[in-house]
Amino acid sequence: MIPRLKITYEKEIISKLMSKLNFKNKHEVPKIDKIILNMGLGEDASDGKKLKSCVDDMALIAGQKPIITKFKKSISNFKTRKGSNAGVKVTLRSYRMYEFIDRLVNVALPRIKDFRGLTSKGIDSSSNYSFGIKEHIVFPEINFDKVDKIRGLDITIVTTSKTKEGALELLKEFNFPLNNKKN
Repeated sequence: MIPRLKITYEKEIISKLMSKLNFKNKHEVPKIDKIILNMGLGEDASDGKKLKSCVDDMALIAGQKPIITKFKKSISNFKTRKGSNAGVKVTLRSYRMYEFIDRLVNVALPRIKDFRGLTSKGIDSSSNYSFGIKEHIVFPEINFDKVDKIRGLDITIVTTSKTKEGALELLKEFNFPLNNKKN
């Protein structure tokens, strides 16, 4: 079954962005390529039980099994060893990506305590948008009673836009609660 956000993108958002960004061809319009979810584990990476609970939580949030990332270098100041566990990561594409955006914007972000919107400064030079969530329990799939520790989550939205303005307009059309105020 096709996600409703994908249908909305194809029927409405493409035409709106073509007029806003002055594109003549619908293939020039920016789109979301993939979403990367990352959860660093820190001290808990060496504990097997905590690692398994992180993998299970991330699998519930993303809808697919995450991979366990490893350190590439040993750094004594950070007490890391090459090849030891660093965190868990998942890359979402296609239907799962659109379903995740729908749940993120409509359910998870409004559940954040004292939420005033996402910063619009999170767009990098490649027109990708990155932001962090301090509590992974804002997602409704996570059972709050079974969580041993509240962890943070990094989300990167990779777009095909060539400019920062195009990526910002794309996110606004997907109803991301962007905050344009200066802090």
